[in-house]
Amino acid sequence: MPELPPPHDEAHRRPPGMDDATVEAMGKVSEAWEATERARGHLYSFHQLTGGADRMLHEGIAMLRAAGHHDAADFLETDIAGRNVIPGHWTFQIIEAYDDTYYQPFARAEARLRKELADGKRHLYEAELKQRVRTHGHPDHSWGPG
Repeated sequence: MPELPPPHDEAHRRPPGMDDATVEAMGKVSEAWEATERARGHLYSFHQLTGGADRMLHEGIAMLRAAGHHDAADFLETDIAGRNVIPGHWTFQIIEAYDDTYYQPFARAEARLRKELADGKRHLYEAELKQRVRTHGHPDHSWGPG
């Protein structure tokens, strides 16, 4: 297979002296960071779904009360509505703890490694992969827009 040219834009061209093993390792770190971003998004989904469920529950409680089922409404209002999702925590507190304990330290570490090992460049592995697998010269396989 012929040697392919590096990506066409400077933002995705590996720095001089950066070896294949480092590009691959940084690609794996990037993949881990992307998974962390997705996990954080799922926490926000959990937060919003749980909050929405609690608001719906309050509506159901009001409807039960209006229908004359005061004991059922009182039971749900006392035992379930506004309840912690894990001991001592509502969902916003879980997100804040995740951000402080894992997400932000990982964000700083990923940025530090990119700066130290790749001159701050992102997605070098993916950019080189695109060069390898695209059909050069095909209009729908161009490096970038234009």
